[in-house]
Amino acid sequence: MLDRKWFRKSKLLHHRQPSTSQQDPLTTDFQENLRVLRSLYANCSDVIFRPFLIGGKKKAVIVYIEGLSNIEEIDRSVLGPLMDDAAGAETTVRAIFEKKVTAAKVKEVKTFADCIEQISSGNPVLLFEQENRGLSLGLAKWEKRSVEEPVAESVLRGPREGFTETMAVNTSLLRRKIHSPQLKILSLKVGRYSRTQVMIVYIEGLADKTLIDEVKNRLQRIDMDGVLESGYIEEMIEDNPLSPFPQVINTERPDVVVANLLEGRVAILLDGTPSALIVPATMFSLLQAAEDYYQRFMIGTAIRWLRYLFFIISLLLPSLYVAAITFHQEMVPTTLLISMARSREEIPFPALVEALLMEVTFEALREAGARLPKQVGAAVSIVGSLIIGQAAVTAGIASSPLVMVVSITGIASFSVPRYSAGIALRLLRFPMMFLAGILGLLGVMLGIIAIVVHLCTLRSFGVPYLTPMAPLIPRDIKYVLIRLPWWKMNTRPRLTGDENKHRQAPGQKPGPTRGTE
Repeated sequence: MLDRKWFRKSKLLHHRQPSTSQQDPLTTDFQENLRVLRSLYANCSDVIFRPFLIGGKKKAVIVYIEGLSNIEEIDRSVLGPLMDDAAGAETTVRAIFEKKVTAAKVKEVKTFADCIEQISSGNPVLLFEQENRGLSLGLAKWEKRSVEEPVAESVLRGPREGFTETMAVNTSLLRRKIHSPQLKILSLKVGRYSRTQVMIVYIEGLADKTLIDEVKNRLQRIDMDGVLESGYIEEMIEDNPLSPFPQVINTERPDVVVANLLEGRVAILLDGTPSALIVPATMFSLLQAAEDYYQRFMIGTAIRWLRYLFFIISLLLPSLYVAAITFHQEMVPTTLLISMARSREEIPFPALVEALLMEVTFEALREAGARLPKQVGAAVSIVGSLIIGQAAVTAGIASSPLVMVVSITGIASFSVPRYSAGIALRLLRFPMMFLAGILGLLGVMLGIIAIVVHLCTLRSFGVPYLTPMAPLIPRDIKYVLIRLPWWKMNTRPRLTGDENKHRQAPGQKPGPTRGTE
């Protein structure tokens, strides 16, 4: 009881102590500024306060975080020139800003909040005696990963570079591809404690101003402790968070981001993650891969049709098998039906339970293969599928046709280029099997109708999810069904790129120059 009373009393005394707000401005009292910063960074052993004298006369201190700042540059560009300054006490902040500090990026800070933001970003802060402002030096330096090809979005033809966890590297990759000053990058801070840097990227004149404002408003509404990955933001800005379908495009490829920016979309980059978000998203944009536009248009069209077919197979094949075996045996050719009946004569489960067991096992193997180290993950998933499938058939738990159906379904799901869209299909596959096992093909049709109705109600930042099929936009259908040759893709999508409709001059069909022999 005494411990509780003591705790309450000490807590009350702690709240009564006067505290300085981070929004307060710096004062001309050098010791007071130093005291406030030391109190804010109390028990932070990695925060270094390095006091020194300018020319042996004027007091100053440089504050930085060990491991985030370039110590060699601090010694060479800051401490050396200032400590050797002959002017000493007469040196002003303006003179230091213009003449003494040789760092390329220097910024004035006037509040404690500015100091905390710069120090936390790795930029050392200089404070001076009898000055109510300081200087932030762009000397951040930390370990970072080199630019590599994204593992989940590899291509046979196209750029091999992908985003990293460093924001400066990611924005530079975009600037390398778009040299125009119309490429705009706006910066925000999200997260009460993490203060994560978020960049809004768009091309001025192509992106709709209403879309840009909506992206800003949704990001500014986020009020949470920390944002560590783009998935945090994705869930907070979706139009319908309860839908299994992703309403934001997620990619690690700069060329994919640039291609969408040129169509009038907006990208969101987050510091600390290589995953960029693109809005608005549609169902058909999630089914398109970057390589569709790098191969010749006939090959791209054929692969796109194959992908649409596998999309349908991934969703419906197990449920169609369950419906045919349970209710509609007359739809199966007699010879095949006899073979399937022979393989199922020793199976103790109905087709629905059998299919659910095999699908759950396959999904567990796929998830285990993704979580294991790369050297053994692929081998475990492949060998495990073969061994378990063969063992299930031998033990009489599953039939051979079902093992083949589950295998084809798994292969078809891998053809979906976006992982988030593939997961939505994997989730919906199970209720579709339940409907097929209860109502047969009628249940399958009811499930398809429910999914289509749901997709028709979805929007991504105001754009209908099934654009350009629903609502029907004849001018854009050709971009969905086929991959037109580049000399025919003269216009941008109507609902995202209508600010500047024409992307190139018409009449550029290749051929020999007239008048040549």
